[in-house]
Amino acid sequence: MWFHNLQIYRLPTPWAITAEQLREQLARGLFFRCPGHEMQARGWAPPRNDGELLHAMNGAWMIRLDVETRLLPASVINAEVRAQADTLEETQGYGCGRKQLKELREKVTSELMPRAFTSRRATHVWIDPKAGWFCVDAGTPAKADQVIEHLRHCLDDFPLTRLVTQVSPQSAMADWLAGGEAPDGFTIDRDCNLKAAGEEKSQVSYKRCPLDADEEIGGEIKAHLASGKMPTSLALTWDDRISFVLDEKLTIKRLAFLDLLKEEAAQDAETADDQFAADFALMTGELGRFLPALIKALGGEVTL
Repeated sequence: MWFHNLQIYRLPTPWAITAEQLREQLARGLFFRCPGHEMQARGWAPPRNDGELLHAMNGAWMIRLDVETRLLPASVINAEVRAQADTLEETQGYGCGRKQLKELREKVTSELMPRAFTSRRATHVWIDPKAGWFCVDAGTPAKADQVIEHLRHCLDDFPLTRLVTQVSPQSAMADWLAGGEAPDGFTIDRDCNLKAAGEEKSQVSYKRCPLDADEEIGGEIKAHLASGKMPTSLALTWDDRISFVLDEKLTIKRLAFLDLLKEEAAQDAETADDQFAADFALMTGELGRFLPALIKALGGEVTL
């Protein structure tokens, strides 16, 4: 249940909706298995095995969007279309035209779709309605957009905005690397990527290197910065409790709550439900402290 990524958004503080109201409105878009004639289905599913669409604990909420997609590769469709087109050509004595091929493709797709395998993916969302946090466990904005789009379809009102900071993550990362030191509470870890803005967009990556301790590597990075390259991602640790990679778009990737926290959550858990509750409570507490610290490190929040 521990999140691995964060797409960070803001809600009004406090968000004027109760847990019960949110449950009722989520029920408008429940998840049902993908019908045989559809390529994709999505909807809300319980984040834990208690049937509730909203898990609420210590003032924080969790919801889950399931997306099921039929796996029907274009190569499979093309091969069947070619085979049926060849048969038609022999029967009618001439090749298939553009319109006939289009109709044939639609027919083949319709025939193959009910037999196609499906893939199901769950995306979890952590919400702090009092502090106005809305965080999606997704590595790309596109996956988060699926959640947001479905929420907009279900909710009466959903005043969500993307988090914007006074200093861009890219500028902040460049300053930290140039100075060889992260802001208070943070430490620079061992991975970073830098990219030039020119036509060639040349890149350089450092993996498992002591970025803030090795003078030679530090000198190389400063030279890259001086030549115009800018960081697109940087690995950091906060408060010796959370490690993560910050990217230029303010996405948090490779989020890892350090082993000490997970051991702390497991101490009193006797069942899977106990473990879920302990993990959720501890993650809520850590995110509630980590996100304000990150905003402070980036110069504060831009309020619109």
